Amino acid sequence: MPHPDHHPAAIEVHHPQPLVHPPAAPLVPVQAGPPPTVQSIVLPDGRTVTGYSLTATPVPAHAAARPAVSRTAVNIALGGIGFGAVCGGLFLLTTFIAALTAFITQLIVLAAVIFGGWIAVQLFSASGHRGGITVNIRKAVIKRNHFRG
Repeated sequence: MPHPDHHPAAIEVHHPQPLVHPPAAPLVPVQAGPPPTVQSIVLPDGRTVTGYSLTATPVPAHAAARPAVSRTAVNIALGGIGFGAVCGGLFLLTTFIAALTAFITQLIVLAAVIFGGWIAVQLFSASGHRGGITVNIRKAVIKRNHFRG
């Protein structure tokens, strides 16, 4: 018989989780040949590092002749750089043309004001009496179709 102060502990049930295996890496075919050589290097602090020595893989002749970057990609890149440079120059050119147009417009307005002022002075000046006929109009009396002045 269990003790009256003793309560049974809660029971925890654990269910096993299945392991998920990652997909296997594809197998690389290994050429038959002698086993690779093992090389050891002693570091300055006394540790020894051991590993396989790597031999350089010969590059096929047709792959060695090809440039690392294609000529088309280089031409496209250079064209983009040139286009960017031209855009800046075109922006400056349009700014220059706009400023030149404003300057010419101001010169035309200035010439019109000066020429108009000169004509106004010539027309309305009293001292500018040039050769011509002076006619003094007086009060005249006309009797029976005879002019007496």
